[in-house]
This record gives sequence, C-alpha cells and structure tokens, in this order.
Amino acid sequence: MTSPVILDVAAYFTTLAPPEWFAERLPEHGPGSRRGIYSWAVVTWLMIVQRLHPKSTLQAALEHLFVCWPTRLLIPCKRVREQRISGHPGGYCQARQRMPIEIINQVSDQILAQLQAALPDRPPHGDRPIYLLDGSSLELEHAPGLVAAYPPAENQFGQTHWPILRIAVMHNLANGLALRPAWGPMYGANAVSEQTLAAELLTRLPTGSIVVGDRNFGIFSTAYAAQQRGHDVVLRLTKDRFHRLTGAAGYGGQDQSVTWLPSHHVRTAHPQLAPTAVLHGRVIVAQLQSAKTSELIYLFTTLALPAEQVLEIYSDRWYVETDLRSLKTTVHLQQLKARSPAMMEKELVMAITAYNLVRAVMGWAAQQTKIEPRCLSFSQVQNVVEATLPILLAAPTPQAYALAFDRMIERATTYCRLPTRTAHRSFPRLVWGHNRTFPKRKLLSVKKTI
Repeated sequence: MTSPVILDVAAYFTTLAPPEWFAERLPEHGPGSRRGIYSWAVVTWLMIVQRLHPKSTLQAALEHLFVCWPTRLLIPCKRVREQRISGHPGGYCQARQRMPIEIINQVSDQILAQLQAALPDRPPHGDRPIYLLDGSSLELEHAPGLVAAYPPAENQFGQTHWPILRIAVMHNLANGLALRPAWGPMYGANAVSEQTLAAELLTRLPTGSIVVGDRNFGIFSTAYAAQQRGHDVVLRLTKDRFHRLTGAAGYGGQDQSVTWLPSHHVRTAHPQLAPTAVLHGRVIVAQLQSAKTSELIYLFTTLALPAEQVLEIYSDRWYVETDLRSLKTTVHLQQLKARSPAMMEKELVMAITAYNLVRAVMGWAAQQTKIEPRCLSFSQVQNVVEATLPILLAAPTPQAYALAFDRMIERATTYCRLPTRTAHRSFPRLVWGHNRTFPKRKLLSVKKTI
C-alpha cells in the first residue's frame, strides 16, 4: 500500500512547511533568530505534540523530544551531538515566548493550504466547498494581562473570576479542516460580536465557497459580506426577521424570492455599507416533525439549487458542533493555560494546527476504505496518531516509515469507526453549570512565643 502525503509531525516541515520556508522568514525578525537548540521548527513541533498529548504540558512535550530525538529538526550543535539537552522545560518555555505570532500564523496557514490540496475539499455530490460557521467562548487563566485584554463576565453581584475569549470558527464540511480562527474579548469596552469575527473569517475563504450558519449569523451584514467576497450563503433566520423580510407568516414548503434591504439599525451599526447595498435571494421554510414538537425553520440562501438540496446542506451544519467539542475536549481548548495574551494566541493557533493534522489522518484513512471522514471518531484517531508519532520519528528507513504509516491508517480505519445508529438520539440541549464555589480562605492568627 502506498502512503499518501506524509504525516510525520517532525518531518512535515520537509513536505508541508520545508526548512527553506522557515529560513526565508527568519531574517524578518532580526539576527539571532536561529541560535539555540529550540529553532522555530523544533518549537512548532513541540507545541503541536503538546496539544496532542493527554496531559498537554511542557514537560510532556519535552519528553517526546528525548524519546524521538528528531535529528532532522535539531540543529547539529555540540549539545545535540553529545545529547546533553537539559530536561528542564525552561528553555522550551522561553523559546515559545520568543517565537513571533506572525511565524505561528504563517505556519498554520501553510499547513492548512497543503492539507486542503491533499484532501477532498468538496462533498461527494457537490462541486463547491462548503464551510460551517459557528462561534463559541473559551476560558482563560486569571492573569493580569488576560484580565485586562479579555475581561470576565459581570452581573449585579460583581465580576466573575475567569477571563472569557470569544471565538469564531469555520470548518470544511467535506474534510473537517478548520481555518485559523478569529477571536476577541467577549465582555468589556472592546467586546466584539461573533458577526464581526465572522466577517474576518470570510476573507480567508477560497472564492466561490458556500457558508452555512445558524440564526446568530442570519443577518444582513453577514450575508452581504459573504456576497461581496464571492460566496453564497445558507443562513437560518429568526421568526421575527423572516416576518420583517417577507411581511407574512411562513408555512412548510414555502420557497419565495426576496430582496433584502438593510434596515436603519443595520446602516447605523455598519456605516461602511454602500448606499446601494442589497441582497437578492430566496427564503425557504421547512417543517420539522418530531415525537414531541413541530417546528418551522426559516432559511435565507443565495443559491439557485432546489429547496431539498438547500435543506440537506443546512442539515449538515450540526457537524460544526461536534467539531467544536473535539477542539475543546480532545485538543484541550476548554481552558487555555497561557498567562499572557501573546502566548494565548500562539497556543490557540497551534491547537487548531494539531487538530487539522488529526483531521488529515481521518481523511486519508477514509480514502483507503471509501467512507466519509466524519464516520471516524476524532478522539480515537487522535489516540492512534499520538501513539504512532514516536514510531514514525524512529523509523530508520523510508520503507520502515511507510510501513508504520500504513499501519496507523489501517488501525484508524478498522478500530476508529463511529457506530451506525438506526435512529437519531433525541434529547434536549441543556447547559449545565460548573460548581466552582470554594470556601473563602481564612486568615490564621499566629501567636509569637518568646
């Protein structure tokens, strides 16, 4: 079996981001950037390994360096030749802090572009890439810099403890690969909305994409920004917005052409809109039946496809919810441990890159067995990748490497499939709070005895 594009996380610089690619960008950040054991290539690899490791700690990533000893990445200095690299993570920590965020962003975009070219980016029965848009929030460490940049939530009882980061993501429907996200503060004077972050993500999409979003993005500004950049949309509308757009109540099976003009409120909030800004599209109403309820969903689209195909496209929007779950739980984004805004941004981008590498393995495994990549479990494939990395790095010959890679793909396709359910699980979506009430620390009085 011939392996597809090589996934060796230590050697991917020679395929996805070659060493020459780093060398071209190092002079931009002044002299001395290449000094030390922890080059940009080594730091990037360690940050990815750190995100894939169950503990997600600096020491855990550093242990992989000693076990694998990637000679293709390490600079052949005296300490490397004598294998006298310190086991303390201080050097790696300082190298992470020195690494410019511009290099992190460029590495992430370069790897994503290479993976997109190596994997199918369109659904089996579609001729255009489809991207799923959604937003979420992440908890940050309680550090002075993070509290100032990303203030915690407030209510009538005061301010909470954890800084909150608002994030917007876009995932490719066909292969699950994620674009580099957009983020900003969720609260405070500089708070940004998910719609504002979505407008930033639209600039990173390939021209001619289809953007799918829920009711939070079913507004004029998001749809118009997508249209101006050459994209089509399938956005869910609220009931009130549908009524204002059509002037009538909807009914199941409705498919009506509409002209969407921005309201006075929209023009006030977005003064950059052109005076002639207008959207021409359709509204589609579908009746959802379940055992307990019957609900109408309202969609706005600029596609000329039949209503059944538009509804089928929107029904796949749910995959972005499971993608966000994978990002938060298996790549450890539920709470970022960085204690400075700059380091937080680097960890966030590298976590997305690590996520994309696992998604690439899922895509290649799916190609081997002619199944959909989303039929595989992300967490189980992640375990396979994390366990196989030392074997790939220690492979003495290309033949041994190809054999280990094929075994990894075979195990992913054989043991990481999701179960086939005869019926969809139906239960309400509930939000459970976290019990984080701790007793206040008591001040102990100490008597001095002479």
